[in-house]
Amino acid sequence: MQSPADWPPAPGALRPSPFPHPALHALHRLARALLFPAYWTLDQLLGCWAPAARPTRLGWLRRAARGGAALLLLLAVGLPPALPGLLLWLWLQVWRRPFCYRPPPLCWAPPAPWRPPAEPGRCFAFLTANLCLLPDGLARFSNLPHSQRRAEAIGAALLAGLRPALYRATDCNQPWPRAPRGALVASLPLGLDFVCLQEVFDLRAARRLVNRLAPDLGPVLYDVGTFGLQPGPHLKLLGSGLLLASRYPLLRASFRCFPHARGEDALASKGLLSAQAQLGSLDGRRVVGFLHCTHLQAPAEDGPLRSKQLTLLLDWAEQFEAQSDHSGDVVAFSVLLGDLNFDNCSKGRARGKGGGEGGGRSQEAHPPPPTASRSVSADHALEQEHELFSRFQDPCRLGTRQEQPWALGTVLSTSALHHSVACSPEMLRRALEQEKGRHLYLAGPPRRSRRAKPWRGRRLDYITYRGVPGGPLRPEVEQVTFSTALAGLTDHLAVGLHLRVSASS
Repeated sequence: MQSPADWPPAPGALRPSPFPHPALHALHRLARALLFPAYWTLDQLLGCWAPAARPTRLGWLRRAARGGAALLLLLAVGLPPALPGLLLWLWLQVWRRPFCYRPPPLCWAPPAPWRPPAEPGRCFAFLTANLCLLPDGLARFSNLPHSQRRAEAIGAALLAGLRPALYRATDCNQPWPRAPRGALVASLPLGLDFVCLQEVFDLRAARRLVNRLAPDLGPVLYDVGTFGLQPGPHLKLLGSGLLLASRYPLLRASFRCFPHARGEDALASKGLLSAQAQLGSLDGRRVVGFLHCTHLQAPAEDGPLRSKQLTLLLDWAEQFEAQSDHSGDVVAFSVLLGDLNFDNCSKGRARGKGGGEGGGRSQEAHPPPPTASRSVSADHALEQEHELFSRFQDPCRLGTRQEQPWALGTVLSTSALHHSVACSPEMLRRALEQEKGRHLYLAGPPRRSRRAKPWRGRRLDYITYRGVPGGPLRPEVEQVTFSTALAGLTDHLAVGLHLRVSASS
């Protein structure tokens, strides 16, 4: 058994291949190769139907006449090998672990281990961002084509926030405001330690990101999800879209897929990715941190289903942390972050199961089953009042439907993504500082919900945290950032959190 003083520690059960034997991994690569021609052709055909791809009916017909015949020919050629490829791929999912692990390179140098009380406090920087890196045809429906090019550009932008981390000195011994601060910035926070990304669904785009991030950051978990036939029954063709990168060594990781989904989300393996990182040692015990990354059901009207997912992920987070306990580990923080797909500002009136108007949330003791969720108004009351916010602290939230005055919406208006202002980090930052700019570039409220005044947008991307009550270490928020650094590359703002952890007095 390794000593807490060993640095960096061995990654434990984490291994690069998601398969227990190299032969299975090779067969999986063969299955993907057989599927790729048909997958690519179908993706291109789907992209032709995207609204942004056909501004006029006549223009779309011309493109269809030119390229449709070639694509259909390619599809006819690609379908015969795709059938055995699909059967092989489905069979292999029985043995596949639900994520790939990219170990750091041999030249990787993690941060110096934190050893309190010699170093009384340390600051940790977190980032969450929804990248909309879907297969290119699907991404066009969000007005965000060219997923591979965007992946390269996003990787370059993330590196700008990662490289200074190698030389970043902690400022935790300096005075700082006791109240959390929020800032709207045009760059990513410097010295990022943990990066959680959502909607990295396209595997080629994921690999581009990993190849960019791993040499400078450290271990990366990607291609996360349980694929193939799942209980329900459900056929999962896409992963969870989650990607987690860390500057600190990862000891354990697990993924659990939500058992219920509907609509387009039923094809994706959304769930909870949990990881344990070692940060240092204290009195012969390991100092560890926990990260829980997720992306919830997307449609605004599916509040009851999201509420169920929130309850499940809280239970799963508790189980993972309990199973990770090792000889009295000292927990520095537990952070839950990702795209939760509900806001804390919508104030519409909830509609009961029978269709009558309610007072703000369903009067039922339990959320209705997924088949009844369409009868609930998209005001997010169930999620806004969920016990999540009594278990984790949200620094942007004052209470139910009450935000900090500096909190900002994180979803951009899809129709404005190609405007020159929306493609420039600095111009978008300046625009969002003004009420007029927020009306133009931030997405409006969900259906049947009223627009809050003043309008600050819908915050769907969260970073929440907690410590261990009575424990030797105490986490406190230093700053929250809303970043426009990925302007023109995705339809969300990136959200950052600087968390200061210090010894309890």
